[in-house]
Amino acid sequence: MAASRDSNTQSFAPLKNDLILRAARGERTERVPVWIMRQAGRYLPEYWEAKGDTAFFDTCKNPQLVCELTVQPLRRFNLDAAIIFSDILVIPIAMGLTVANNPGEGPVYADPVTCPEDLRRLTADFDIVDKLGYVYEAITLTRKELDGKVPLFGFTGAPWTLMKFMIENVTAGPNPNKARKFLVQHPEASRQLLGMIKDVIVRHLVHQIKAGAQIVQVFDSLAGELGPILFSKFELPILRQIAKEVKDSLRGMNLEPVPMVVFAKDAHYAIEDLSKSGYEVVGLDWCTEPLHARKLAGSVTLQGNLDPVMMYASKDEIKSAVKEMLRKFGTQHYIANLGHGMLKDMNPENVGVFVDAVHTYSEDMNASS
Repeated sequence: MAASRDSNTQSFAPLKNDLILRAARGERTERVPVWIMRQAGRYLPEYWEAKGDTAFFDTCKNPQLVCELTVQPLRRFNLDAAIIFSDILVIPIAMGLTVANNPGEGPVYADPVTCPEDLRRLTADFDIVDKLGYVYEAITLTRKELDGKVPLFGFTGAPWTLMKFMIENVTAGPNPNKARKFLVQHPEASRQLLGMIKDVIVRHLVHQIKAGAQIVQVFDSLAGELGPILFSKFELPILRQIAKEVKDSLRGMNLEPVPMVVFAKDAHYAIEDLSKSGYEVVGLDWCTEPLHARKLAGSVTLQGNLDPVMMYASKDEIKSAVKEMLRKFGTQHYIANLGHGMLKDMNPENVGVFVDAVHTYSEDMNASS
């Protein structure tokens, strides 16, 4: 039975499978652990059965439903972690923006940020339990439902990615320069907004961990658009602050920090910097060459990075791709995942092939090493 190293104020069952936590901390694992971004969601028929016609953000605010959606993939697949069903966009809502539509159905916010004066409409100093307590309640409920089977991920969007959504309403259509234009035309207002978002993120992650999250991931899904200059100037310092402040806050509460993952999609130029930014794990998208990433990242644990499109391939092709991925990454200091998330029309059976292949091939590689 795995030793408990929880940083929360709840009482939970002992953890039976701590592979991901050990891999994140750089400890030796007998096989490669695996989970999948968006593993809970639209590709599963049971998701639609459970959700019904409940609106997306209303779903996120229903702890019992969130718990059900979070554990559904664990009933099908031999995954090594669960990730709480939620959304990165709950933070801008809590800060004061008004929802216009569900994600994917046009503009998300009715009142996006358009100028520096709009920051006056936002606040980072709100009662976070009042605004986001449904997330923490769902985490505690899900942790109890998991009964120690696997660790539970909490997560958040990163400051730049959230800022871009707050300015551009990304799902309304591509407009990649609007938020970047804001950065260069209003650098001080941009730093103010990023700082406000950062303060909320830190509190949000700390509360998730207190509620029962055993590992957390920061999704910088739109990081690649910044490029190396703007990323280093605006986002990298904020990402470092998040890692430090979360851990300092937990230590200040006499709680042990949990492993933290940073996933900066398309920010291949920043792998070396991210590996030194205070996170235990650096997530990689599918456009990153594993051997190159290993050279840049040193001893930091890497996560990724099978091309998600392989979930449309044949079962034999999936197995072959997994074998090649493991050959390049190796079986230690590594967490297997896709290079981004599952899509709604992907075949659930192929997820099982992917997960089982990671376990089988990595166990064989360890046995022969």
